[in-house]
Amino acid sequence: MKGSRQQQLTFRQHGGARKGAGRKPTQAGRPRMRHASRPAIEARFPVHVTKRVGRDVTRLRRFEPCKVLRRAFVHGCRRSVDGGEFRICQFSIQGNHIHLICEASDAETLARGIQGWSVRIARGLNGYLGRAGTVFDDRYHVEILTTPTQTRHALCYVLQNARRHREVIDPRFGGMDPFSSAWWFDGWKDETWKLGIPPPEMRVVAPPASWLLKAGWKRSKFGLLSVDEIPPAGRR
Repeated sequence: MKGSRQQQLTFRQHGGARKGAGRKPTQAGRPRMRHASRPAIEARFPVHVTKRVGRDVTRLRRFEPCKVLRRAFVHGCRRSVDGGEFRICQFSIQGNHIHLICEASDAETLARGIQGWSVRIARGLNGYLGRAGTVFDDRYHVEILTTPTQTRHALCYVLQNARRHREVIDPRFGGMDPFSSAWWFDGWKDETWKLGIPPPEMRVVAPPASWLLKAGWKRSKFGLLSVDEIPPAGRR
């Protein structure tokens, strides 16, 4: 997309020659994301983060694993309320990866926020599955959202990802993805789908602080999101 700035964020590790050091072989059939310098993240620009789990980890898009994931989202939301500079504002859970729309004051804050959130998810999933070891097998992809249209497209892609994959949504949820933050999103053209559906017990995302996420994206020529809108292909 024109104007899009996509970078790869990596965590800094201790270096030096030692036994077992160096890049490990990748899993067959899955290319490893390339190393790159930290992107120039600013508080005014939200980011779209994609985080993938390993092949031996359970399918995430089920209700029991989702309960574990929601606890991690609740923690991120509460941190923002307590004055943290990292916020998870929207999300969707897919079979083997998670999409996030986040805000952070800088790259280091984003890295630490994602790291803490990932650790909580890993502990929860490993406890639920009775396993040990790595949960996330790759670095995460970051797209910096700098324009209203780009931000709108990212929100649509994250919240409506199930429709992109032609997944049939249980009508008990009003046709909206129960494995996403759709309930807390305030940019739907029509919210009648919420009628008759009990609200969630607790909020699992943080209110946005950036202009682009609060109001800017709504100024895009495409307007508010339709409940039956299908995101275009070509994004992560």
